[in-house]
Amino acid sequence: MTERERPRGRTDGMRPAVRETYGPADLSAVPVFAGGFINFGYWQPGDLGRPLTVADRIRSQQDLYRHVLDTVGPVEGGEVLEVGCGLGVGCALALEEYAPARITGMDIHPQQLERARRANTRTLASAGPGRFRLVRGAAERMPFGEAEFDRVYSVEAAQHFDDLEAFAAEAARVLRPGGRLAVASFFAADPAAPEPLAALLTTFADGLDIARQPADLTDALTRAGLGGARAESSARPCGPAGTTGCPPSGSRAPGRGTSCTPGSGGCSTTTSSPPSAPAPDRYGLGSSRVSFDCQGHQVERGRSAPPTSSRCSST
Repeated sequence: MTERERPRGRTDGMRPAVRETYGPADLSAVPVFAGGFINFGYWQPGDLGRPLTVADRIRSQQDLYRHVLDTVGPVEGGEVLEVGCGLGVGCALALEEYAPARITGMDIHPQQLERARRANTRTLASAGPGRFRLVRGAAERMPFGEAEFDRVYSVEAAQHFDDLEAFAAEAARVLRPGGRLAVASFFAADPAAPEPLAALLTTFADGLDIARQPADLTDALTRAGLGGARAESSARPCGPAGTTGCPPSGSRAPGRGTSCTPGSGGCSTTTSSPPSAPAPDRYGLGSSRVSFDCQGHQVERGRSAPPTSSRCSST
């Protein structure tokens, strides 16, 4: 989106719902995002066998970052960019556990970046000169030169991006030859999903989230010149809320991840094989997740809804 194309009233490049939610409303203050990780986590089958704690929630959110970083890796010794870094705690985790030469967290919202600097005061000071930086920028207009990064990743931010084509082009521009990109975000499993999603979830109705299909991103990545862009998704129903039809903990086969969402009644299993069609739920919206072996989960902001999330990645 160019300056001339930007809608009136958006001189900062943000839709009103994004500006409010990540500014004055401060989504990071919501208890479900305790620990500063503004994502819905990467859950294991055993998580449903007992009451969940705040520590469980934080671990699941950290595990989602680890899963994405493992997907985009190897990270060690490289120049790494997180697009939509929020409070920057995922960047701090990457710095501590994955040892990049430098990590850059980029976010469009200045108030988020102010919070990120406060949340990471010690890490920013101890990381060493230039190893951890926080920069303001939009996914569609990244303030970096060409071929600056070995790895680019994004965790549950792409549902806010205005223009996936522009994001894909920018990601391709800032990546070095042989670089890798991984994206984890919400995607609709059905082309008819936007209207029912808007009726079920205020985040889609008010413009905070944009309903897209996985192919919208993978096709954009391919058109931008990124090779091997692919989305993998499969789903099958679990038991009623509070129970699960997923395999028991410890039964994961090599190269295969299984996960359930607490209380969602939805479960998905992903593999490295071609995607299968998501199993439809009673709303006609499949439970799905994309990105190698990421897992499906239910959107928890707004009113309760059937699982509609997906993950996507590119190599």
